[in-house]
Amino acid sequence: MNRKVRELKAYPMDRLVRAKEELRRKGVKIYDFGTGDPKEPTAPFIREALKKAVPEVSQYPTVKGKPELRKAISEWFFNRFGVELDPESEIIPSAGSKEAIFHFPLVFVDTDGPKTKVVFGTPGYPVYERGALFAGGEAVPVELKEEDAFLLRLDKLPKSLLEETAIVWINYPHNPTGAVAPLSYLEEIYGICRENGIILCSDECYTEIYFNEPPHSALEVGREGVVVFHSLSKRSGLTGYRSGFVAGDREIIKTYLRYRSSFGVASPDFIQEAARVAWLDEGHVAERREIFRQKKEIFEEFFKKIGLKHLPVEATFYFWVKLPEGVSGEEYALHLLNYGIVISPGEFFGKGGEGYFRIALVPTPAQCREAVEIWEEAHREFMERLS
Repeated sequence: MNRKVRELKAYPMDRLVRAKEELRRKGVKIYDFGTGDPKEPTAPFIREALKKAVPEVSQYPTVKGKPELRKAISEWFFNRFGVELDPESEIIPSAGSKEAIFHFPLVFVDTDGPKTKVVFGTPGYPVYERGALFAGGEAVPVELKEEDAFLLRLDKLPKSLLEETAIVWINYPHNPTGAVAPLSYLEEIYGICRENGIILCSDECYTEIYFNEPPHSALEVGREGVVVFHSLSKRSGLTGYRSGFVAGDREIIKTYLRYRSSFGVASPDFIQEAARVAWLDEGHVAERREIFRQKKEIFEEFFKKIGLKHLPVEATFYFWVKLPEGVSGEEYALHLLNYGIVISPGEFFGKGGEGYFRIALVPTPAQCREAVEIWEEAHREFMERLS
């Protein structure tokens, strides 16, 4: 086994799953703010489209995907970002964004060439690092700083590193901090990547969960050397359906498509039909945003009441919360587990996560209101123990 892969810690969310299983065995009621898998029902019209599309005879789907789905994605992208994508040559449907993010370096990191490095921000989504390592590349985490608004600053990296970099991953709106990238930042990072022959990969699966201004796409600033990854998991509540897409530079898309059949990741046709109708509808997305807004307001009031500071929540359904001085995320999370409240310690997301914890606005608004009452008591007890 690849030594670097062998040395990786257990996937952080797997640790949360085990902790929740232990609580269930003890009969504790769980308020799960750990894994970002919201509980709102999938819109009925999407479920109905899927059921109607289940065929009598099952056959292999194509990796390129159904043209009707690619056309729907192209229409959505133009309506949302003002960017025209050719559904024939610039879009590939994917089984969610995670598998596509993981597989991408397998195709585009040449381990025999001079550009073997994959740069990504930390704290962040663990798959950027894991995909690079499984591909035999060199993973280069760059610590994101609050003073930089948690933006990955390539302009602060050595020129020698950039020259050896094959891929840069950005993720805005950002998991876990919720940070949003202005268009000027995307223009800057695009220019640096073009100057150094780097593929700019933008994980944009949270662009549709926002509360004021809609976030931007990297494809708004340029197409050459740019690939974006989108998903219906957060936008439409299709986490279990596994449906998304990859889009951008047509030469990169052409090359990626050539090798994706090796991974066996084509989505079933009935999933693609559900995805098609989801991309063509904005009403259910607006309804989901409103529900997340309700949850957001509950926790904004709650954290203010108990004196915990957090990053402003402009997008995503995450709160990135600063811990009391001298307290570790794991210590605080273990205490809350005694009350059935599950959170993610910041250190789960890599270097730079220390001193914070993340909550995902997963439970219903009613469950959130219940949880904050229990959490307030748990927090008071924790702080009394510290003093």
